[in-house]
Amino acid sequence: MAWWRGRGGEPSGAVQSFYSLPDGLPPEAVCNGTACFVARRLSPQTWNEAERQSPRVYCLGQCFGGPARRMGCPRPRMEVRGGVGIVLERLSVGGARHLEEYRSRGGYAGWERTLSRKPQEVVAEVCDSGLRGRGGAGFLTGRKWAVVASQVADAKFVVANGDEGDPGACIDRYLMEEDPHALIEGMLVAAYAVGASHGWVYVRCEYPEAKRRMEAAVDEARRADLLGPHTLGRGRPFDLTIHSGAGGYVCGEETALIRSLEERRPEVMPKPPFVAERGLWGRPTLVNNVETLAVVPWVMRHGPGAYRALGFSESRGTKVICLNSLFRKPGLYEVEFGMSLRRIVEEVGEGLVGGRELRGLLVGGPLSGIVPPALLDTPFGYEELRRIGASLGHGGWIAFDAHTSIRELLRHVFAFGAEESCGKCFPCRLGSHRISEALDGALGGGMSEASGVAILEALRRGSLCGLGTGLGELGESVLRHYGKEWAACWA
Repeated sequence: MAWWRGRGGEPSGAVQSFYSLPDGLPPEAVCNGTACFVARRLSPQTWNEAERQSPRVYCLGQCFGGPARRMGCPRPRMEVRGGVGIVLERLSVGGARHLEEYRSRGGYAGWERTLSRKPQEVVAEVCDSGLRGRGGAGFLTGRKWAVVASQVADAKFVVANGDEGDPGACIDRYLMEEDPHALIEGMLVAAYAVGASHGWVYVRCEYPEAKRRMEAAVDEARRADLLGPHTLGRGRPFDLTIHSGAGGYVCGEETALIRSLEERRPEVMPKPPFVAERGLWGRPTLVNNVETLAVVPWVMRHGPGAYRALGFSESRGTKVICLNSLFRKPGLYEVEFGMSLRRIVEEVGEGLVGGRELRGLLVGGPLSGIVPPALLDTPFGYEELRRIGASLGHGGWIAFDAHTSIRELLRHVFAFGAEESCGKCFPCRLGSHRISEALDGALGGGMSEASGVAILEALRRGSLCGLGTGLGELGESVLRHYGKEWAACWA
């Protein structure tokens, strides 16, 4: 048995009480995510069921078909729009669930090329590609790998963050379900580059099929000696464990995810130390999200120059986005960085259903600033979105129309934030509840507009993770772009 087994630091009851779904996803679960909320009038009966559900389940990865039940939603449209198909290279033509199928479409060629290079050369190529993390922060992937590679320790680990909790995004779900070996190959390259001996794939419990498909793919890889005692050459082992979450948005934050894997309460921890230096059981740990790791095999197969040739400015390559069900053509699309938001809305998504008028766009999911129609000519890129008070996020695009007021949207998102806050830091624990209660009318006379603005600033400046800061940024973007509607919330 591996030495790390059973090293959890707290009683199981204290840990389990944190999670909203400790017994797994109920078969009758109905999505209560933001993409389904803004589309609730497309299926009022389903949405009424979602609101009555306890505990509420936020995002089942069916944002393209919402309001949606857990089962019964058809496979989404998946297309490559311009540029080169990287992430959707196989998904757009039906996927590659099995090893033989994956290899017939170029799979593991990047891994074979990796083995012909020194680990430091692999890190350099990932740096040179310009690949940035696709989980939201946009940190340079190669730079993170270099930090882990430079650490001296008796063990290092690689973790794929598959806790895709941002309502509106379902990219990682389909990568794990229909192209699982792309993730395994990416983790192999990462492990070789940084010197890791074991890896974990952390899968949301809301994605039970993804967990089953990943487990089957890992078994295939072991039988083919792609995982095992000599995987990394010269007797260096590498194997994978698939770990299921138990319901908790905050587990997508890397320090909380690490604590969850250690069977401790998944609270966000202050940094430093960073997990690249002291992660799982105090060892250096590389944490990348699923989409980021799935890109790595393409970079290794075609070279960093081919990847860097795509995109623009400091946003290189492509990004998969998920258009919600209010678009005429909802689904997953791989687009090259640099396209304008307007072109994506009007040409890729073909506008909104029924000719509805776009009221606003959440480009990075609900914990991101709202892009008003007047700013749709902004190029799709990390810094460009940040300059208008939005963020690229995980790739979930949630369009909403006049059927959803700004107050309703804020009320929904802040209720989500209050329910999902881990409680570790004061701004998020108190601020999210305070604004949620005020918008819900639970505070009697409510609160003043000035108090609301002060709470937003505290959330943005003082929260430990993206849940609190994202709530603050959402509110501040409303204040900036929808001033009258913001003022009306506190009247």
